[in-house]
Amino acid sequence: MDFNGYEDDERVIERKRILSDGDDKGLRPVTFDDYHGQKKVKENLKIFIEGAKSRGEALDHVLLYGPPGLGKTTLAGIIASEMGVAMHITTGPSIEKPGDLAGILTNLNENEVLFIDEIHRLNKSVEEILYPAMEDFCLDIMLGKGPSARSVRLDLPHFTLVGATTRAGMISAPMRDRFGMIHRLELYETQDLMDILRRDAGILGISISEEGLENIASRSRGTPRIAIRLLKRMRDYAVYLNKDIIDKEVSDFGLKALDIDDIGLDTVDRRVLMTIADVFKGGPVGLETLAATTGEDPITIEDVYEPFLLQNGFIQKTPRGRMLTVRAYEHLNYPIPEEYKIRNKAAFENITIESYLDDKKAGDS
Repeated sequence: MDFNGYEDDERVIERKRILSDGDDKGLRPVTFDDYHGQKKVKENLKIFIEGAKSRGEALDHVLLYGPPGLGKTTLAGIIASEMGVAMHITTGPSIEKPGDLAGILTNLNENEVLFIDEIHRLNKSVEEILYPAMEDFCLDIMLGKGPSARSVRLDLPHFTLVGATTRAGMISAPMRDRFGMIHRLELYETQDLMDILRRDAGILGISISEEGLENIASRSRGTPRIAIRLLKRMRDYAVYLNKDIIDKEVSDFGLKALDIDDIGLDTVDRRVLMTIADVFKGGPVGLETLAATTGEDPITIEDVYEPFLLQNGFIQKTPRGRMLTVRAYEHLNYPIPEEYKIRNKAAFENITIESYLDDKKAGDS
């Protein structure tokens, strides 16, 4: 069976939702008891929700941010479920004008949750309408035009806005300041991913061993969405191998077929690393040059591939461009070039930067 024709645009370890994910609503936890990981965020939200319920008030507005696939939408649903209210879902780009937002807000009931995904992409005029709605629970609407125009203020029910974003830095300061709770979702530990996979395998009726669970979880880049996607793919490989359980053999076979190595790097990640190693002798190399050499879009490299490589210490950003680390050479099983050792002499000879600079000055003279 030949797996070399695997297409990059069907990247299994993509953190964003893809069509092959299908409808996974049945897998989403609806209570904190079923939600694994993000312990600190979960504990704080439990306290805040209990406090709001005891007072009979709406929960304060919540901003959730972090990489895609970590469960921001799921967490918003749990907040609504624990509060015992309905949740209305929309996205920042879909609210094109203030009238769209007015229609959504006026249809909310007391204490309900409004979830806005990609809230950093809200139109500026819409965002300004949202300020008094979040702060004073009222909506200012302009009626008429010209000299006869007048402003009408509508009272809104008390509601909870839950905003989700992968780019918290793009949210304006006035918007960010109106959220009473701001939580960052972190990448998951392997054990938490195993708990998630164990629960989802039970719901899907998939038999899987502990070795299979650990194998998939450890290669899922700390992201539940990727872990669940890999679980579904391993189910297909189990059928192909005539196995009724996903064990280490099945998961090893499937992950190798998908070109996912023991720490979660795939073909695209390794192509980026090998390009820097082979073509640029370990770097430094600029983003535009790297994109042209690999045939990838610069924004795709920066937003999709680089974060995981940076988090795991395979590349580093310098003022002159991207450089490979010693760990990257070791992982690729590449010999470290002499030029790289010279550029990073202090790291290889365990000497101070000051003595390295002194040696260099003496050599130059």
